[in-house]
Amino acid sequence: MAGSKLDPIDRQILAELQADGRMTNVELAKRVGISAPPCLRRVRTLEESGYIKGYHADIDAREMGFEVQVFAMLRLHSQAESDLSAFEARCQAWPLVRECHMLNGEIDFILKCVAPDLSTFQSFLTGELLTSVNVASVKTSLVIRGAKDEPGVPFEVLEARLNRNA
Repeated sequence: MAGSKLDPIDRQILAELQADGRMTNVELAKRVGISAPPCLRRVRTLEESGYIKGYHADIDAREMGFEVQVFAMLRLHSQAESDLSAFEARCQAWPLVRECHMLNGEIDFILKCVAPDLSTFQSFLTGELLTSVNVASVKTSLVIRGAKDEPGVPFEVLEARLNRNA
């Protein structure tokens, strides 16, 4: 299990930063019970090792005028690796697509899209998505409201699992 490669302090550092990525190194060190210099070294090692991919502000899309959120489920004509990669590259270029996940089963990809209004999303759907090379079908679901949107991983589940296996 990947999380077990980290010691408890590293996992606590990750949990604290996931909850609040803006805290100072001094505050982080205090919370995990070590001094600031080794805490900073650990954070840099976690960044270099790829455990920490970046630091971001959690922006409220609706407050910024993006009133529409849609999940688009796509089937492709071909699932050859080159075709899958080409579609993923197109998704990277579409600003309205905020997440793109390849799935197994009847749906090849699910996209999380945001738009300021339905008209903008419809233009993207008909002008870009449906006309994209290799796209066989698209089904969309408009989000009415979100009940949960938690980033990252549930560290309490990881710790409980590690404690069970110890």
